[in-house]
Amino acid sequence: MKGSLIVAGCFAGGFIAGRLAEYSPEWLHTASLWLLYLLMLQVGLGIGSDPKVKEMLRTLTPVSLLLPLTTVAGALILTYPVAFMLKAVCVTDSLAINSVCGYYSLSSIMLSQLKEPLVGATLAAKIGAVALLANVVRELIALTGAPLIARHCGKEAVIAAAGVTSVDVCLPAIRRWCGERYVGLALVHGTVIDIASPFMLTLFASL
Repeated sequence: MKGSLIVAGCFAGGFIAGRLAEYSPEWLHTASLWLLYLLMLQVGLGIGSDPKVKEMLRTLTPVSLLLPLTTVAGALILTYPVAFMLKAVCVTDSLAINSVCGYYSLSSIMLSQLKEPLVGATLAAKIGAVALLANVVRELIALTGAPLIARHCGKEAVIAAAGVTSVDVCLPAIRRWCGERYVGLALVHGTVIDIASPFMLTLFASL
């Protein structure tokens, strides 16, 4: 509950700051860029200090890599019809948003930074807000829908639905509804997407 309130508060603060972007000083934009760098440093430190890294590396086989590849491919393929139907965000930006597979903190900040020089502060803030909401909703669906997904679509589908959060937030739900034998696969799945997300997001955002 506390974590959800913090996320909601940060979103509200970011929304207000985005509305006032044209009046904000230059140093604030620079500070947000450094915040992104610190976020990426934290991700690297978190993965490197995890005592389960050796276990993840031992379970990293060509077969285990198929699941994160399939997760990302499925997200990108389904982006096209949804983007054309909604027309709220262009296809390339939609691809950037979905390529991170639930990584809402990275996608919202990084997309806003990448798009601002191209489309302006207001539209960049809008794209960042869409990225935040879309990926937060994905995480909530994975958490609340895990038992139904496991029952009707299979245990691997729960991990795929969790996306990058299969390595942290959704891991307890995966352990509960899929079993201990799927924990290693979930860790590998989330870590691979975690590492690939900044590169995929940068690629699609630049198109």
